[in-house]
Amino acid sequence: MKSRFMESVRTELRTRHYAYQTEKTYLYWIRQYILFNDTRHPETMGASEIERFLNHLAVNRSVSKATQNIALCAIIFVYRHVLHIEIKDLAYSLARKPRRLPTVLTPQEVSAILAQMEGQYWLITALLYGCGFRINEVLRLRLKDICMVRKSILVFGGKGDKDRYTLLPTNLLARIEQQMERAKAIHENDVLEGYGFTSMPPSLLKKYQGTLRQTPWQYLFPSAMRSINPYDQSVCRHHLHSSAYARQLRTAVSISSVCKRVTAHTFRHSFATRLLETGSDIRTVQELLGHSDLRTTEIYTHVLGNQRAGTISPLDTIPLV
Repeated sequence: MKSRFMESVRTELRTRHYAYQTEKTYLYWIRQYILFNDTRHPETMGASEIERFLNHLAVNRSVSKATQNIALCAIIFVYRHVLHIEIKDLAYSLARKPRRLPTVLTPQEVSAILAQMEGQYWLITALLYGCGFRINEVLRLRLKDICMVRKSILVFGGKGDKDRYTLLPTNLLARIEQQMERAKAIHENDVLEGYGFTSMPPSLLKKYQGTLRQTPWQYLFPSAMRSINPYDQSVCRHHLHSSAYARQLRTAVSISSVCKRVTAHTFRHSFATRLLETGSDIRTVQELLGHSDLRTTEIYTHVLGNQRAGTISPLDTIPLV
């Protein structure tokens, strides 16, 4: 559904500097809302149609609370920022996400998974666990973000568009250098073929346009193919897609002896928990993770189990027959 209205929604999203993934997600749910209501224009609809659509998602499509929240946010965005209409008396509000303790891997389990991976996928996993990255943060690393001398890595524009520095594990230096050489070779070949541009967020395209072909701005984990930049339609080299890594991780976990649900984010949880287990200060962990609120970091103290404050189970104090 490509229409002037949907293009106006896209323009508003980009004007407000929403992430490209958020743009795609919002446009998807807005289309679904319009199609569900027989392609009526949102201007002619209101609270009752929104409620009917959200009920449909919950009952007929069995979506999660989180997905329902995203759909509601997308629809409210249209009315508030595109149509400038305030929806009143809506019987729905954002569902509260239940608090869940994260799945955490032991060092032995991390080793078992790494043993089933190789090449750049091995290195991505090692960085996730060794540095506490989110998956998009590690995939968006550029060559300029890595400082071998100070053994640090710059996370540029992380969650909440915040920058931070994190650790660079010493035992990864050689593998990172190899990956950097591989990225440089791919870039040099692109330049020879008349390309060599890296992808860039729209807010930085004009500012850094003259540097887009320079080696330091290339991704550490470049994609296998060149692609079209959705913002300016130029041919560029983007970074490896998270779905490619997810497939490799699923295979590695299934082959290993690890009987837990493991995602890329599991390594970030394991990083934080391991630092606290080995005596790191919680403020340091907060800084390395890039948490704004200490309470977000404190959830990892609940994962430590019997190591928390030296607590021993009562069952461990009596003899068992």
